[in-house]
Amino acid sequence: MTAFEAFRRPLRLGFIGGAAPSMIGQVHRRAATMDRCFEVVAGALSRDAERGRDAAAEYGIDRTRAYATPQEMFTRESTRPDGIEAVAIVTPNDLHHVQALAAIASGLDVMVDKPMANSVVEAESVLRAAAAAGVTVCVAHAYAGYPMLREARSLVHSGRIGALRMLQVEYFGAGLALPVEQAPDAARRWRLDPARSGPSLVLGDIGTHAHHLACYVTGESIATISAEVGTLMPGRRVQDYAQARFHLAGGARGSMVLCQGAAGAENHILLRVFGAEGHIEWRHVSHNELRLAPVHGFPMTLTRGHVALSAAATRATRLRRTGHPEGLHEAFANLYCDFAERAAARRLGLDADPLSEGMPDARAGLEGLRFVEAAILSAGRGGDWTDV
Repeated sequence: MTAFEAFRRPLRLGFIGGAAPSMIGQVHRRAATMDRCFEVVAGALSRDAERGRDAAAEYGIDRTRAYATPQEMFTRESTRPDGIEAVAIVTPNDLHHVQALAAIASGLDVMVDKPMANSVVEAESVLRAAAAAGVTVCVAHAYAGYPMLREARSLVHSGRIGALRMLQVEYFGAGLALPVEQAPDAARRWRLDPARSGPSLVLGDIGTHAHHLACYVTGESIATISAEVGTLMPGRRVQDYAQARFHLAGGARGSMVLCQGAAGAENHILLRVFGAEGHIEWRHVSHNELRLAPVHGFPMTLTRGHVALSAAATRATRLRRTGHPEGLHEAFANLYCDFAERAAARRLGLDADPLSEGMPDARAGLEGLRFVEAAILSAGRGGDWTDV
């Protein structure tokens, strides 16, 4: 029996942020409730208190539990016998760390959208606070929830492709391919404001995802990096392009290309990992599949739901092998299942299911910000190799 099964009920969850036009808030809500790991009961959904109360119905929250500020939610919910036990933070980047610290100080477990903070100093403060309070922090690197990326991690860790030698990561999006700064609603787009989106939009927004994928699947950290970071759109205030070479701690070489202004791209993500005995390849466009190409033997395509997959991939799979796909909401839900398992284990004083240990935690969040900082530093030095 897992810790969550022993807990015997969904944990009570409050939301910070998520009112329309937020897209990611509803993704989190659906994921949190998909497996009955959480029940959404309260929220401070917007800086505009009335707008937040109006949005409560979209989250299934009673209007009386839609609060004007996160602190009001923490204070008033703490007096209720059925008060919240965890929060999901889906606000702009500049608010993540201060809201996470406030939630931790209230004894709540925290799911926070990426990046966990906008600087290494901020991320370190979240890690220290979480460790001191003993609470669980999960950073929403949702791609780690896909079953076939969990299978990829298992194959690498089991030595199936041999000693690591090289890896490639790509992440392209088209959201900034046009001059969105000229759109009528440009002033409302917080990502276009460096003070809110962070020192590098492309590195914080999608670079931390790419960094986590590389580290999650290989089980190694990035040790050194040589990077170029800049903008493709003339006059743009935020960075939308980056490329880097890097070395993993174990010596394997890697390359990464990131772009938010790739015209026509539809959230293209590619990961290739090469070892001494073969390689694996995963593409987001066909995320239910993983290509395994051993040196000795035939290349094969592994598919989600197959009985021969690892325990980690099987635990993250809902539909057996019927040809029916699973998608992003299910991947997010797998993170929420891991989050619930570790939060329940903390409350019951039990050991968490070992299969939840791959959850991207505050340490992963900090490592992502160290990657961002090192890439910016390297780019400022003309691409000089820089320690992460």
